[in-house]
Amino acid sequence: MSTEPETTEEAGPGTPDTREVREGGAEGSADGGTDAGTEGRTEGGVAAEGAEGVGASEDAGAAGEPSTAEEAGADEDAGAAGDAGAAESDGSSEGAEGVAGEDAGGAGELSEAEAELAAQRIERERIERRKAEKRGPIAAGAKLSGKAADLLAAVRAVESGEKPAATVFTEPAPAPRRPAPEPERRPQPAPAPVTPAAPAPEAVDAVRRVLAEGGAPDTLAPQVAAVLGEGAGTTLREDPWQLLRVGGVRPEQADGFARALLGPDCGPDDARRGRAVTVWLLEQAAVAGHTALELPTLTAALGRQGVPDPDAAVQDALAEGEALVFQDALEEPGTPAPQDTDEEQERPVRILVGLERYALAEESLADGLARLANSVPEDAGQTWEAVTAGLSGGAAELARAVAGHGLVLHTGGEAARAEPAALLGAARAAGLRAYAACHTPNGRGHLTAYLAGPSGRAGQATERPGVEPGAHGVVTVSGLLAGVEGPGRDADGALEVDLLIVLDAPQLDVESAAMLVESLPDGARLVLSGDPGVLWSAGPGRVFADLLAARICPQTVSRVPDPGPLGELVSGIGVGELNQVAAPGKEIVIVPVRDAGEAVHRTVQLVADSVPRAIGVPADQTVVITPGHGGAAGTRALNSALKQRLNPGPGRFGGFDPGDRIVHSPAPGRTVPGVVVNADADGLHLSCAGAPVVVPRERVEGGVRHGWALTAHQAVGARWPAAVVVLPGDAAQALSRPWVYTAFGRAERHLSVVHGVEQALPRAVAEVPAKPRTTRLGTLLRTQVPAS
Repeated sequence: MSTEPETTEEAGPGTPDTREVREGGAEGSADGGTDAGTEGRTEGGVAAEGAEGVGASEDAGAAGEPSTAEEAGADEDAGAAGDAGAAESDGSSEGAEGVAGEDAGGAGELSEAEAELAAQRIERERIERRKAEKRGPIAAGAKLSGKAADLLAAVRAVESGEKPAATVFTEPAPAPRRPAPEPERRPQPAPAPVTPAAPAPEAVDAVRRVLAEGGAPDTLAPQVAAVLGEGAGTTLREDPWQLLRVGGVRPEQADGFARALLGPDCGPDDARRGRAVTVWLLEQAAVAGHTALELPTLTAALGRQGVPDPDAAVQDALAEGEALVFQDALEEPGTPAPQDTDEEQERPVRILVGLERYALAEESLADGLARLANSVPEDAGQTWEAVTAGLSGGAAELARAVAGHGLVLHTGGEAARAEPAALLGAARAAGLRAYAACHTPNGRGHLTAYLAGPSGRAGQATERPGVEPGAHGVVTVSGLLAGVEGPGRDADGALEVDLLIVLDAPQLDVESAAMLVESLPDGARLVLSGDPGVLWSAGPGRVFADLLAARICPQTVSRVPDPGPLGELVSGIGVGELNQVAAPGKEIVIVPVRDAGEAVHRTVQLVADSVPRAIGVPADQTVVITPGHGGAAGTRALNSALKQRLNPGPGRFGGFDPGDRIVHSPAPGRTVPGVVVNADADGLHLSCAGAPVVVPRERVEGGVRHGWALTAHQAVGARWPAAVVVLPGDAAQALSRPWVYTAFGRAERHLSVVHGVEQALPRAVAEVPAKPRTTRLGTLLRTQVPAS
């Protein structure tokens, strides 16, 4: 099966890797596909740089590796599909219970077991009737009512040309909404990592038989059964395009599978195909960082996928509830605010289509942020006066802003982290329940070491025993949300905090940001701090950038410059200038190379010999950063060469040996560095950020990678004493200003650049900004919070 990346207009959604599919195509071919050079949604769970734009990858190289979303995305897709299935099952169960209750009421002698059996029988009959109804022609949207029906009718009117979009969607300007009330919370224990239940063997066997009939590899059976749930075999036989719900499967592969199953009944105009491809494109857009797609972009992408009637396909997906439609007013520069008059005013709008999962997260996040921004803390008295009195400069300015507002944004480079750190220390000294959350354990270690003073800084780079994780109120975002780090929760389920400072805020995606904001109690203050020049989040959304643009709360800008030659170089890149910087202490070294083979050779030489000898930084404190996972100088090739030199071994534990440097991806979008300790029947034993971790054998391939060489998205949020950035010639198209800014900024003392892209590097810094993402957060915030 082919694995070439898909595009959505100018920048199309990235495409997950399809290694599981390579054993055979949907049409029986053994085409293994081509590498796309992207860093996919995850490298064992970490999102692609290419998620910055639909179909174009920030980590792409001309000879790169395809995205690897199947390694973590398959579970994620399975979870999403499972949620949807569960919702439908819940509704069905309610009906069954109601009927069963009536039957039980009429025959009092029925036992509880007999009543349950009767309910199940009635439920099965209802499901069969529903399936029979579905086989007949159903008018798209016939089952909708209320606002959903009105929206669908409006979309159809626009598409048919019957009415212009502006007149169809013109509505009175919405009245400013009050802050959303705190949602009712119930006490809940700290959640433990959830391991998805394995599908039943009989369900896997049924799916395997259907896959064999369609010529698809039977290795997909466990994934299909997990994604489609109970009755997966029947579901797949009735709608072969449901195969697209499995991570890594592409439309042409599902088409071949459908042709083999349906024969002459299979055609490109099949409504099932149009609906499945619509959902698939929206999922790929989410991989690329979008929370929704504009309707013209989506229909154009459907046309490129061979859907004869893209508009009908979108309408069908909306009618079936597999996607949602939105209309957002466009704010044009210089346009006066709408006046409160009796006459309707035409306002330009854009029509967006998105998946429910991200739509609900974005709306929940907007409500929570509005609640914080619109609330005026009542306790800005002596306590906060004491906090402010003990600070100076930018830290005091930040403290004054936080004293009077529930939501504050703080921007600056690496050196600017000292200001929120000082605020955290002063707030805790004043008796406030203050905590700071970082994106990575490495960042947590650096901040903890800073707060601990000189005595604790010896372990800051790798969180050695000298720096205790969680000390001084410093946690990771993932640990805070999971309840394994930081404060506990009160009886209502809210975090017991007065002040929460989130560093590395650009790495927040809409779902994690929504969970974080929903967890804050009324009266708490939230500070989002970060460097707006780094790469955006691995998951969908651009929360920090949208908030900065919305201007709904105070923003403080740090004036602390990053020190030394490295600080001067990175600061220039941030404004689009690649300057020549004097580096008398060999802080910056450029190593020109002619090809990828030489780039790998020189990189190994730098890490193993030159940097330790000339700079004094050992190999275990040097990170290698390259644009993609594949290709002749991608992370896989570099890690193989570095392992051979630094820790040679047979790789008898699934390709790993004790002492191997690795990255572990416990969840999509998260990467934790570590070291292999050993392996046994329980799995691979790791030491990650000072904590023991056991990865089950079946999860090692998808969740653990060698970690001497990383991509920039894997490295963001962390820093090392030395960094070697590899820029092979085939990586020129992957470079952008945020990528270079992020990669070069990972070095604390020394930066070596293995340079093989010639003028592509300065051109990327000067001319290639961050790729846009389509989101709704800014629009949602404007309707709830007036601009500051």
